[in-house]
Amino acid sequence: MRCIYCRYEDSKVIDSRSADEGRTIRRRRECFSCGKRFTTYETIEDTPILVIKTNGTRQTFEPMKIKAGIIKSCEKRPVSMTVIDEIVSAVTKQVYNSMEQEVSSKYIGELVMNELKKHDEVAYVRYASVYRSFKDISSFLEELQNMMKNKK
Repeated sequence: MRCIYCRYEDSKVIDSRSADEGRTIRRRRECFSCGKRFTTYETIEDTPILVIKTNGTRQTFEPMKIKAGIIKSCEKRPVSMTVIDEIVSAVTKQVYNSMEQEVSSKYIGELVMNELKKHDEVAYVRYASVYRSFKDISSFLEELQNMMKNKK
């Protein structure tokens, strides 16, 4: 790291600490040339993930939108906020681990449904009914029959 005082290119780290709730590392350095001390901050480079909506528009990925949808589908169901947070965390982790800069909203919706199905089937069906835009009762019934068949 280059010294901010004399521009010498080498310094040693005297102290390192976590800052900004663990998202940043604060380092105290000492220049080998002039002996002065200075502080540097190291952060993870965060590239935003874009979600490609069904109409072709792009929006930044926001886990809070996923959480809002899950909360609606879990209304009046025995699903705790802890479980909802776990689902959001699992989906967010899968999206970031995909290593893609752009993901489709369909992909995210499928991830959410897979996680919901593990915890509450009624919440899953509610979410799927909105996500898959069931046109009529027969498409809704078809999804229920698939669930019943897979359960056996």
